[in-house]
Amino acid sequence: MLEDNLNQSIARPELLQIAESVAREKSIDQSIVIEAMEQAIQSAAKRKYGQELEIRAGINKKSGEIEIARVLKVSEVVENKATEITLEEGQKRDSSARVGDYFYDPLPPIELGRVAAQTAKQVIVQKVRDAEREKQYEEFKDRVGEVVNGLVKRIEYGNVIVDLGRGEAFIRRDDVIPRETFRPGDRIRSWISEVKKEQRGPQIYLSRTANEFMTKLFTQEVPEIYDGIIQIISVARDPGSRAKISVLSKDNSIDPVGACVGMRGSRVQAVVAELQNEKIDIIPFSEDVPTYLVNALAPAEVTKVVLDEEEKKVEIVVPDDQLSLAIGRRGQNVRLACQLTGWDIDILTEGSESERRQKEMNNISQLFIDKLNVDEVIAQVLVTEGFASLEAVAYVPIEDLIEIEGFDNKIAEELRERALTSIKENEEGLLIDIKNMGISEELSNFEGLTPAILYKLGKANVKTVNDLADLASDELKEVLEDIPLTSNEADEIIMKARESWFEEDKNT
Repeated sequence: MLEDNLNQSIARPELLQIAESVAREKSIDQSIVIEAMEQAIQSAAKRKYGQELEIRAGINKKSGEIEIARVLKVSEVVENKATEITLEEGQKRDSSARVGDYFYDPLPPIELGRVAAQTAKQVIVQKVRDAEREKQYEEFKDRVGEVVNGLVKRIEYGNVIVDLGRGEAFIRRDDVIPRETFRPGDRIRSWISEVKKEQRGPQIYLSRTANEFMTKLFTQEVPEIYDGIIQIISVARDPGSRAKISVLSKDNSIDPVGACVGMRGSRVQAVVAELQNEKIDIIPFSEDVPTYLVNALAPAEVTKVVLDEEEKKVEIVVPDDQLSLAIGRRGQNVRLACQLTGWDIDILTEGSESERRQKEMNNISQLFIDKLNVDEVIAQVLVTEGFASLEAVAYVPIEDLIEIEGFDNKIAEELRERALTSIKENEEGLLIDIKNMGISEELSNFEGLTPAILYKLGKANVKTVNDLADLASDELKEVLEDIPLTSNEADEIIMKARESWFEEDKNT
């Protein structure tokens, strides 16, 4: 129809009617369609009058008449006679002409043949399509994070193309819930994860596996979440299989878990049905970290929690018969609990934890027997009282040793003296080993490195400050093995070792 109108009515007021009709149909501005028509007519005029000419075409906004003109620029030096004239020629046309002025010579109207009309149609269609894409981008760019409904248009290699009414969206195969199948025409609900401008036009990416999709579904199903009375703190998902979601109520009279579950589970079941029967554990959030961690590992029972707040690691002890439940199938339960809480969780049974603790106590006890030259009874008493190293015995206030039942001032002093002597002997032995390893003097004098650390570094062939600077903090902790060092302390050592690098960069 567009092509026929171009053939029959190219210079008539009907052009404005065509532009209005196309603009209304595509929901774009009429001026964009008129601009596309002008560009198409301009291309046709160039083919008729010469591609080397500079031609402008316009459509009169009132009459719909086409106005075509050749453009000539007044130039001081004419390089292209087809588009430029001299100042002398320009002043013959208009005595006030100056260099840089333009003259527009009207050209006769043109009649478009079938080929020219087809070309014009293609130009207009492309311009309209570009305008549609720009409108689509502007409409969806600020809707990232929303849940939208659409119809499945087609499936391509596991990817789902969705018709949103005002545009097409794309769900990558990885963003579709596993074992989920769709057919063209199916209604689908998804979360807008990204809107990007690409060469082929704006691309709207959707997701059904994102944690945010579950958050939005609960927001839609639970009025208390929508109203802000209940807050979703964190979500962890194994899409299509299992999920954990932690919630907190700002109103003490409202149970956040009960509100999310709903009467007879109606609210949570609505979300479960949307997510292909994904099992959802709703966890009450707690500011008390151990309580939160215990809740996150539900339904397993927990008997003991040992926190390392510096490293955000936690050791959780469970009854022997609860181990498989705590870990979950293929580690799913503990993995989701780690994602939900942000803590690195290590699970032990009561039996293995007791066995490990006993082994550690035996090792420390043997250390005291060997280094302090005491009998097994005294060694075990020290271990029982919480002494775990020679340094603890050597540097603890003397009063703490005297307070131990059966110890007097003389015994306490003797134990401290023996501990200090043993530490000194160890350090002297280490210093001899360090010297034999060929560790550089600069590294030996490096602040914060004890003889024990230097010995471990030397064994790992780290013998200069540059060698130390080349390590990552994780690698340093691995080299030091059983020497306790936090991530922050490791980072500080590495960054201090790299200070010479920054100095070299400044000098260059």
